Amino acid sequence: MRTGMIHSKNWLYDLPSLRRISLAMLVLVAGCGSSDRLSPSPDSPPSATPAPGDSVGGVPPDSAPEPTDSTLGLPSDSTGVTAAILASGTQPGIAFGSYGMEAGDLNSVHTGTLRGGGVTADNVLSFLSAVRAKGGRIVLKMSMGEDNYIQNPDGTFSLTKWKSLVDRFKNVSLGQYISDGTLLGHFLIDEPQRAAKWGGKIISQATVEAMAQYSKQLWPSMPTYVRAVPSWLAGALITYQALDAGWLQYGFGKGDPAKLVASETAIAKNKGLGLVIGLNILDGGNGSSGVPGWSTGKYAMSAAEIRNYGTALLGEGYACGFFNWTYQFFGPTYYARSDIKSALADISSKARAHVRTSCRQ
Repeated sequence: MRTGMIHSKNWLYDLPSLRRISLAMLVLVAGCGSSDRLSPSPDSPPSATPAPGDSVGGVPPDSAPEPTDSTLGLPSDSTGVTAAILASGTQPGIAFGSYGMEAGDLNSVHTGTLRGGGVTADNVLSFLSAVRAKGGRIVLKMSMGEDNYIQNPDGTFSLTKWKSLVDRFKNVSLGQYISDGTLLGHFLIDEPQRAAKWGGKIISQATVEAMAQYSKQLWPSMPTYVRAVPSWLAGALITYQALDAGWLQYGFGKGDPAKLVASETAIAKNKGLGLVIGLNILDGGNGSSGVPGWSTGKYAMSAAEIRNYGTALLGEGYACGFFNWTYQFFGPTYYARSDIKSALADISSKARAHVRTSCRQ
């Protein structure tokens, strides 16, 4: 086992191994074309905003067993980088990384990771230490990775279950990693605006703010993020006090990336929020790569798309981090292609040259 490896369950999906293998083979067969996928779903328009709390009343006690780890099995990138080169908390620019990377995958191109599944109170400090040793930065999803851990029996969101998973870390000494910039922040929830993901009910903006408040009670100085665009967050009459940043994950079909990031930036500033950006590498392509994405009917991005979309997003100087979806699934094979490696290196260099912006506005 390599340093910093956390055997973790694929925290977005739990598909058969045959599916992963067949997709990896498709990437290899596709030759020099490349692809990236959009996030699993488009951003939904603002919806009615119910009161904070569980999305259904009478939440039963959390009877689900403690989530268990399983092997993710990602290969390490052979390009190493020492903390002397990229000391945590003092790296230039903004973090550039992908969901699901291990500490051993971090290097001079991939300087950050976003993790959820498999990270527990018992192994989080060793994982953070390994990330710091590589000069890396991490955004941590404390409620594991998969949505079923924080859902009621009907699929709606359970704030009670979410708090229970977050509470696993409340007695862990995270302070040193927060203060030195290794632990960039707490990823509260993914796509709260997508009703289909949460039993037909959105997780309201008020509930997102309540989640951020709960996190701040435990770790006052740790930034809080939600993967929802500022335009959705602004759809409710809320002054965000505890939520620090929204998230724009770009993929083909969302319009001109430069115009979109400019619009979302203006809204984020108006709401007093920071903004994380990134690409839906494995599902957000326009089809020009010829590489099937992770989701049916989607395509991974080509190298040209990565360069074009990434450059457009980084043209806006407000962003505080750049995270791509995703290194998991067939990402290790896809990321290893020479054209994709070159494109990612180019965008990473732009992220490194980016103004170092705080997510806490």
